[in-house]
Amino acid sequence: MRTEQFDVIVVGGGTGGTFAATTAAREGLDVVLLERKSESEAGHIACGDAIKGANTFPDVIDREHLRAESFTNDGIERALFELPDGERIEYSFGGQSGAIVDRKRYGEVLLEETDRAGVTIQYDTVVQDVIQSDGVVEGVVATRNGIQTRYEAPVTIDAAGALSILQDRADFGAATFDTNVDYTHFCSAYREVLSVDEPVDYDDALVFKPTEELGYLWYFPRTEREINVGLGFQMTEEPMQLVETLRGDLGAKPEFANATVEDKLGAALPTRRPYDSAVAPGYLAVGDAAAHVNPTTGGGIPGAAKAGHWAGEVAADAVVEESVDEATLWRYNHRVQTDFGKRFAAMDLYNIFGTAHSIDELTDVIASLPAQQLIDVLGKEGTASMGLLGKARLALSTLGHWRTLYDAYRVNAMADELKSIYERYPETPANFPDWRRDRDAFMDRFYEHVGAEPKY
Repeated sequence: MRTEQFDVIVVGGGTGGTFAATTAAREGLDVVLLERKSESEAGHIACGDAIKGANTFPDVIDREHLRAESFTNDGIERALFELPDGERIEYSFGGQSGAIVDRKRYGEVLLEETDRAGVTIQYDTVVQDVIQSDGVVEGVVATRNGIQTRYEAPVTIDAAGALSILQDRADFGAATFDTNVDYTHFCSAYREVLSVDEPVDYDDALVFKPTEELGYLWYFPRTEREINVGLGFQMTEEPMQLVETLRGDLGAKPEFANATVEDKLGAALPTRRPYDSAVAPGYLAVGDAAAHVNPTTGGGIPGAAKAGHWAGEVAADAVVEESVDEATLWRYNHRVQTDFGKRFAAMDLYNIFGTAHSIDELTDVIASLPAQQLIDVLGKEGTASMGLLGKARLALSTLGHWRTLYDAYRVNAMADELKSIYERYPETPANFPDWRRDRDAFMDRFYEHVGAEPKY
């Protein structure tokens, strides 16, 4: 078996992997990125294509070039929540804007930027095993063009997605790396890109519609005549026939009567809090491989970009310092958990809340709330913006659902409490057990409050 040596190995050429590899290479390291797909298929990933916060992407790529090449609709200004009875609730983005991308071209541009940074990219490379000695990850074994190769490096960055084989192969028994991962922490999703005859009337909006099994349908306009449509369900619930459900909803919408399918793809996505620890000696995980995904929407691009950049920085420092133990890599954990990690962990509470209520209960309460008040319930403001008259109307309109509404308000308050716990995430692994005990004690109280089965 042949051997190749590098400073950093990155497995996976998605958002997290490309940002990690590019960052480490710009720090002067010798980096290899291993991608299982062919060069022509790389970047082709099942995705809703909606993106928000691209302007906050780490400044290691040409963001303007990325926007010019892959953003197909940057005029998204509102969201439409479509209830099963056909009623729509509109939410304004309040002057901020979102965008829809051509996900394949977006992925290709990131790989082009990675190549330009000096990273060695090897396509058609299937990782099969992890090289590990005394608990330290020292690389991977992979096959490319029928040849098996040992790739060795002081640091390996796992960006291999939600079902990463590296985590199946590595032994994390003596590490802090989070192994409390179950299939119920994921959702199954399917999406198609459709071309329609006439412009849709929501080319400036993201359209959502709740479904059974704690899932939702989406209609995201790449252009006024090209729509990304898809749906998913959480694996805590009964399996959903994704294609049949999507076909049934499309059939009820006249704009899709003669639609042409341009592309279709399925995937598994995390719908859980970020991993408590995404490091082990010689090893970091980023993006879907560490559940760096908004657990209520499945949106993972901005989180993966940030996490990949931070992992690349921490890996570069570790290689220079010639120290790859957990204490050295821990700064990565702290940055993730005190940034978007705390928000995603708080959002996961709404998923857990949903398991204790039927879809009819949840949508009836949503339908009773004015848009701004619904945003307040699910956001940081609580009922602060609702006056006395609004509260009186709300009490009348939600008659019969007061308990569910009260529970939603309590979840909102407890979400703020959980975020404060994550803000105290330890700066060293020595204090990690105490922090996790505090967080788990909070979760026990939360499960009891909402009447849900423990998720973790």
